[in-house]
Amino acid sequence: MMQQATALANAVPASADATLALLWERIRRQGDMPGFTRAINAILSAMRGEDEREFSMTQTVLSDPVLTQKVLRLANSGMYSAFGQRINTVSKAVLVLGTEAIGHLALGLKLIEEISKSTPDSANAHVEMEKAVLAGMVAQQIAASASTRDPEEAVVCSILHSLGRMMVTFYLPERWTALQAAAGAGNEGAAAPGLLGLSLEALGRATAEHWGLPRNLVAGMRTLEPAEREEGFGHDDWLAALGTMSTRCANSLWNDDEAGAAEVQELAAAFAPMLGVQVEHILGAIDRARTDAAADLTIAPLANPVDKRARVDVVTRKREAGNRILMSGVADMRDAGMAVNPGQMMSMALETVFQGLSFTRAFAFLRNRREGKYLAKMGFGTGTKVLLPNLAFDDGYEADVFHAALASDRVIFIENAQDPKFSSKLPGWWKGTLSEARSFVVVPLCLNGQPVGFIYGDWDDTFPSVHLSQTEFSLLNDLRSLVVRTVERRAGVEVAAVGRA
Repeated sequence: MMQQATALANAVPASADATLALLWERIRRQGDMPGFTRAINAILSAMRGEDEREFSMTQTVLSDPVLTQKVLRLANSGMYSAFGQRINTVSKAVLVLGTEAIGHLALGLKLIEEISKSTPDSANAHVEMEKAVLAGMVAQQIAASASTRDPEEAVVCSILHSLGRMMVTFYLPERWTALQAAAGAGNEGAAAPGLLGLSLEALGRATAEHWGLPRNLVAGMRTLEPAEREEGFGHDDWLAALGTMSTRCANSLWNDDEAGAAEVQELAAAFAPMLGVQVEHILGAIDRARTDAAADLTIAPLANPVDKRARVDVVTRKREAGNRILMSGVADMRDAGMAVNPGQMMSMALETVFQGLSFTRAFAFLRNRREGKYLAKMGFGTGTKVLLPNLAFDDGYEADVFHAALASDRVIFIENAQDPKFSSKLPGWWKGTLSEARSFVVVPLCLNGQPVGFIYGDWDDTFPSVHLSQTEFSLLNDLRSLVVRTVERRAGVEVAAVGRA
């Protein structure tokens, strides 16, 4: 590997066009960060107001339960308390905050969400992604303390400041190895013009333009060295300065050591005049971001004291073992095929998800059309037998997360069911029986577009923070397809029997 890196470092420099052509080809071959391109296209279209019926910002937000929570939390936060009213609907939030603020919030959330969910093979890519998230946290706190018109815009710009580094580590790892061999870890940017034909900043901006991101966000991705404000200093310049400082702060905070703390002090003093924020306010904002990062990040030394590393290692091993259980269970269901009836297949599916995802509890609900209800028929986990008789609700549509999952025929994952802002989307029967759950999953089972039931599983506070991977979502979809196929086959047999009679 070292010989390969040295060879690349000594190779004839690539032109900017050749590097970008290779990057676009890798993106086409590997796919964008999961779901990201579709998400930003929907958000940007809603911000531009293209065909309001199709690109309603309210509908774009409501299609994502996590984003719904974030928007309502922002609308009711101290930044907007001057409005003096409680915001309970996304429609009203759009009126209060404006389409642009919510659009930037949504872009920032999607960037962080996709970066956090991505599990690239390269450790370098994972580091760069988490540093970008940390930079966004710093920017959010400083922008909030500066009372800017749109702190969410600052978050997106600061995350995007590292886009070039993320794209190279994710899609061109061999080039990243060459950059490190040429200039040393941490100084990759110095070697980029010679080896890639363009700077990492220029590569990031080219990527943002390739995605069609708004001009103001691309302009905010510039590196701007600290200085007194010059005449003509505008909002784009302020965003660029904040993004530059936040990205450098993220690098300094990363290792949580004395040298980094001293660098943060210097950065705050250097950028304060340009940002128009007092040094002590910048340092206070950075300290708040540091606290958030220690709780939310996973691989940064800042977020990994020994006891937390031990807990994360245990959970990681448990999730890896759980994925093996999911794959084995789905294989068993596939092998069973024609030999089992729907009830047996449902039992296999429920046991598989309960064991594979380490649920605290899991239930299988079936629709009883005669009674017009969904009824829990079986369950796994502590206390499930006592709960079963009380787990029932009407099948008539209600504006809650369960009917939303059944209507959309999509697996829905709720990360924080305890968030007060999400309470309106939780039905009364859930609040009266399962409300100690922190996170849960709904796996709808639909036949010919009509719900026939669903699988429900939850985690309480004893299980660390949960983020389902793309592999796990894929396995859940495979599992539900097998259950539905069995139900469909049984329905076909019954229809045939009636015909013969």
